Amino acid sequence: MGGMIDTSVIEAENAARREDLRTDYDSLGARLARRGVDIDAVKRKVAAYGVAVPSWGVGTGGTRFARFPGPGEPRNVFDKLEDCSVIQQLTRATPTVSLHIPWDKVADLKALKEKGEALGLGFDAMNSNTFSDAPQQEHSYKFGSLSHPSAATRQQAVEHNLECIEIGKVLGSKALTVWIGDGSNFPGQSNFTKAFERYLDAMKAVYRELPDDWRLFTEHKMFEPAFYSTVVQDWGSNYLIAQELGPKAYCLVDLGHHAPNVNIEMIVARLIQFRKLGGFHFNDSKYGDDDLDTGSIDPYRLFLVFNELADAEARQAEGFSPAHMLDQSHNVTDPIESLMGSAMEVCRAYAQALLVDRAALEGYQDGNDALMATETLKVAFRTDVEPILAMARLESGGAIAPVATYRKSGYRAKVGTERPVVASGGGGIV
Repeated sequence: MGGMIDTSVIEAENAARREDLRTDYDSLGARLARRGVDIDAVKRKVAAYGVAVPSWGVGTGGTRFARFPGPGEPRNVFDKLEDCSVIQQLTRATPTVSLHIPWDKVADLKALKEKGEALGLGFDAMNSNTFSDAPQQEHSYKFGSLSHPSAATRQQAVEHNLECIEIGKVLGSKALTVWIGDGSNFPGQSNFTKAFERYLDAMKAVYRELPDDWRLFTEHKMFEPAFYSTVVQDWGSNYLIAQELGPKAYCLVDLGHHAPNVNIEMIVARLIQFRKLGGFHFNDSKYGDDDLDTGSIDPYRLFLVFNELADAEARQAEGFSPAHMLDQSHNVTDPIESLMGSAMEVCRAYAQALLVDRAALEGYQDGNDALMATETLKVAFRTDVEPILAMARLESGGAIAPVATYRKSGYRAKVGTERPVVASGGGGIV
């Protein structure tokens, strides 16, 4: 299996930490055993878990005001795959990459697939882009895409999504994620009902061409770039879309696309209950769609989301098979380090959720013992599961300490000499 980091570096860094890790793992195992938890069983589940890396995440992101590129910025999708392979090589938690078209469009798809295979990476959901205009595009998306009043513009957006499906079929993807920025910035600018009708009609055209073994994920977003109304603005609208389109259509939940006080974990529970949870874009937010590193602001909320996922897994909920992907933007950190940190955070939340005493929790819930019910969750959340995560990485050929090992490898300095410096000053994400 390919990788960009010399394995001797990983082995040397692991050797310096292996003995301490074994001590910590055994100590945690003894404590968990007193709670009736088999640490090895938890480790096996964590080791089998995977979250996709967004191809655009390995480049330095930015705000609407500025972007400050770092050294060794990826020049193309092939560079992006190399950076993604570093994350997988060290964390062993990110086996797939999610591409964004047209940003990652290439003439030779066979070469792209072979590059991924050589690096030990597969391809996750395809992401279409009708929220910005591509070069030489005939119709502009300034006033919308799939819900645009112009039939020609809507058709152009439909054809782009169909192109994404065709590209994904060659690469081995099995899903299409559609997010649109359509909406309005002034009261009266758009007819809410007609815009939603046009969107549904266009999406049905995409859905009809979806392969039988594919899934279609639609993503809701409360605001931005439309600040008065957004066509797919909440999980209710998203659920209606999934219901209208059919059994291959599901709702994608981005943790940053909600108002600060929205109960995201309850939304997750509802979508699981009605068999329409398609998957996640993991990130974090303080004010809105901030795309901050996963778990950097509210790790407890991330844990509560995974508590719902672990509950559904334990009771084998019907139709439960969500896709997991990171989706974040980095302005002041090395993107590879941030993505490694986020991958480890979702693994941490999953491991903690697996520690919840579900029988005890159900008893407290049925007995209306609010204090002990919440304490049962906190016992799991307060448990330091790092030895489980580190041991899973070690046994899978990864790094006990991914960020420290990455820095020791000198990868960023190396690609900094090979890739031209990117000019700063532009806004937005890569």
